[in-house]
Amino acid sequence: MTEKEIKLEQTGLSGLFGVNDVNMDYIRSFFPKVKIVARGNIIRLLGSKSELEYFEKKMSLLLEFYDKYNKLSTNDIKEIMNAETSNLGEIVFQDKEVLLYGKNGKPIKAKTPNQKRLVKEFDKSDLLFAIGPAGTGKTYIAIALAIKALKDKLVQRIILSRPAVEAGEKLGFLPGDFKEKLDPYLQALYDALDDILPPKKLGSLMNDRIVQIAPLAYMRGRTLSNSVVILDEAQNSTVNQLKMFLTRMGENSKFIVTGDVTQVDLEGDKKSGLIHARNKLQNVDGISIVEFGEKDVVRHPLVKKIITLYD
Repeated sequence: MTEKEIKLEQTGLSGLFGVNDVNMDYIRSFFPKVKIVARGNIIRLLGSKSELEYFEKKMSLLLEFYDKYNKLSTNDIKEIMNAETSNLGEIVFQDKEVLLYGKNGKPIKAKTPNQKRLVKEFDKSDLLFAIGPAGTGKTYIAIALAIKALKDKLVQRIILSRPAVEAGEKLGFLPGDFKEKLDPYLQALYDALDDILPPKKLGSLMNDRIVQIAPLAYMRGRTLSNSVVILDEAQNSTVNQLKMFLTRMGENSKFIVTGDVTQVDLEGDKKSGLIHARNKLQNVDGISIVEFGEKDVVRHPLVKKIITLYD
């Protein structure tokens, strides 16, 4: 008999093991000759060498499936256990339009023509501008692309940023430390991440600074390499601020700039850096500009009507 200990690195193992360890109990049923004890992120095994090697191969597939789809049901386990292959792609049917799977296995894909164009241009260009009205999914798809690139190990981190500009309201009087005062400006970025990633996985990525969220002013002086970097609400950056941001681009990085030029909240006669950049950087190789419209709105049906009437 051989003893073996497997340490699982994934976070959110409660989803992997199932409620009351129902998944783990089902996995055990496929290995009647192996003693399997799971505690925390450690699995201890006792059995023949060949049985333990087979268990490790199947557990590797289960972990790969869970990491990709953020879910694991007994039907998924059965399909993987019964498959005569070590390639997950040969077991699970994959919709080619799905960018990645969010919480509880929710498929995330581009829905509108311009969302699909943004996905296509992401592969071709290192700098993308996604410009258009609220509710068109610009930021959401951009963040989904960033997370996919991270999962595919094309980059090492994701950096999300916004200008700290008040939209007609003064937030400086709010209680709390500096971070707590800034968080309201960045909440929309947290919301998108929360919708795509399970809480424990997101918390782990942020604690390890693999996913970073910071105001635009914090970008000065940095060189951002091996990253997907997203600047949201870029219409509220000045010309100099956006120039500063764009010149942070380092090796093996992709920058996505999103914004709505109809909702500029800059005070006085300050010019929007996004409007300036759209005019200045057209027809430059390596730069793509995707213009969204009311037909791309994917929020509540009334949003499309409101945008049309205000325009």
